[in-house]
Amino acid sequence: WVKPMAVAGANQYTFHLEATDNPGALIKDIRENGMKVGLAIKPGTTVEHLAPWANQIDMALVMTVEPGFGGQKFMEDMMPKVQWLRTQFPSLDIEVDGGVGPDTIHKCAEAGANMIVSGSAIMKSADPRSVINLLRNVCSEAAQKRCLDR
Repeated sequence: WVKPMAVAGANQYTFHLEATDNPGALIKDIRENGMKVGLAIKPGTTVEHLAPWANQIDMALVMTVEPGFGGQKFMEDMMPKVQWLRTQFPSLDIEVDGGVGPDTIHKCAEAGANMIVSGSAIMKSADPRSVINLLRNVCSEAAQKRCLDR
């Protein structure tokens, strides 16, 4: 899938750590095809499994639901993974995906996520633009605070 995505114009390719037996080879292939690398972990995978690859990737994605379908409940117990990644790899982009919306964004941003995926919270809102602005502002303010705290 890497080459077709690059040909289609993708600038980043994110894969689940659990989906390959050879993450290093896949990271190399993605880079050779001119894309940034994102590495995702499911809720049941410890963050330490991602750590050996952190210096070779551009973004770590912590799933806060089991992958598969939208509208699932946010798993707050995944936030220590985000905190650990932010502490160990301060310049790494850290994304959270699953159950992220106005009620959970503060937890994500305070834990250290600077990127989020929010589907249902936006699409089911009567005012999607205001939800997007809220999510964006909370992430931005938390990132600015982290910079000031350094």
